[in-house]
Amino acid sequence: MTRIAIITGASSGIGAASAELFLGEGYTVFNVSRRVCPVAGVENVCGDLSSDRTANAIASDLVTQLEVHKPSEVALVHNAALMLKDTTNDCADSALAQALQINVLAINTLNRHLLPLMPSGSSALFVGSTLSEKAVAGAFSYVVSKHAQLGMMRATCQDIMGRGIHTALVCPGFTDTEMLRSHIGHDENIIESISAMNSYGRLVDPLEIARLILWAHQNPVINGAVLHANLGQVEH
Repeated sequence: MTRIAIITGASSGIGAASAELFLGEGYTVFNVSRRVCPVAGVENVCGDLSSDRTANAIASDLVTQLEVHKPSEVALVHNAALMLKDTTNDCADSALAQALQINVLAINTLNRHLLPLMPSGSSALFVGSTLSEKAVAGAFSYVVSKHAQLGMMRATCQDIMGRGIHTALVCPGFTDTEMLRSHIGHDENIIESISAMNSYGRLVDPLEIARLILWAHQNPVINGAVLHANLGQVEH
């Protein structure tokens, strides 16, 4: 029977690495993002999750795919994210709304449409961040939205209890992605500085997070868990 992985933001970074892994395991993989996934064989449902109308249209398209394929299991991986440079002093309401739309509300839209169609053995996995539980200066809307994802995962776990669908929040540390490098301005000095914040002195590789996501889908025993993936951060 068909096994399906739906991965938001699979056009690069952790999402693309996850798409390649799931594809290699025999899953039919759908990328949900503005850009196509560079991995051959991945099916693309392109659209902008920052638009509520588009997010609902994407969800409807995916509902059709689930109804057609009638999969034996679904891995729903909420990976897409927006990270802005802002602070509590200057974050405009519109900027916070934009971050919440992509990082929180679009997840809610997909869950509302797709979870009722997902069979036992499926998972709803949230790709959070170290900043789902901590905070740094200069990323106000991102921190707020990532904390919200933690609550969403835990509430989802309780609301779908007994249906055989498990949840987890995967929390990567500083990972070598396009989003991170863009956020810090491609400054190698900053890369070196943040790499020194874990016990291995390097950035996390997107493939390392992808492997954890695949493992989390295949192991329902972690239902409701927060999975830290940061190479052991130095605590201050």
